[in-house]
Amino acid sequence: MNDPPRVFPFQGEWETYVDSIYKAFLDSFVRTDLQFRGWRVTAQRHPETLGKGFSFWHTISEASDRKNRNEVDRIPDFRRCERILWIRWIIENADNQGFHWWENRRGQNTHVVIWAKDYDFAVILGKRNNYYVLKTAYAEIKPHRQRTFENELKAYWKAQKS
Repeated sequence: MNDPPRVFPFQGEWETYVDSIYKAFLDSFVRTDLQFRGWRVTAQRHPETLGKGFSFWHTISEASDRKNRNEVDRIPDFRRCERILWIRWIIENADNQGFHWWENRRGQNTHVVIWAKDYDFAVILGKRNNYYVLKTAYAEIKPHRQRTFENELKAYWKAQKS
C-alpha cells in the first residue's frame, strides 16, 4: 500500500481554496477512468451549487441540520476539503490491508462504504445497476459512526460467509 496523497490545507481565502480543491477533484476523480471491483465510479454533477457538482459538495461539507436540504447552506468540513485527493486513493486501495469495505442499505438504496480506519477516512459510493456514484466522504470519523461502521462491517462479511 502506498501513502495517502498530499493534503490541501486551508490558507484563509475560501473562494480561491474551493476553486483549487474543485480542480483537484475534477482532475483526480471526475476526469479519470476510476473503477471499483470492475465497475466505473462516477460523480453526480446535478444539481450544481455555485457552479460545482453535487458529489463534490457532499464530499467536502455537512448539512447544517438533517432537515435542511438547501445545498447552499452546507457547512464546509476542512478535514474533508484538505483530503480531497484521498477519495480516489481510498477507492483504489479498498482491497488492501488496513482498508475495509462492505455494502449497506439506506432505505431503497445500496451503498458501499470504504473505510481506511487507520487514516480515519471513509468514502461512500452509491451502487447502481452497473456503476457506482460517489455519495460522500468522511474525515475524522466520530465515535458513534465508527461503531456503526464496525457493526455493519461485521454483519456484512458474516452474511457473505453464510
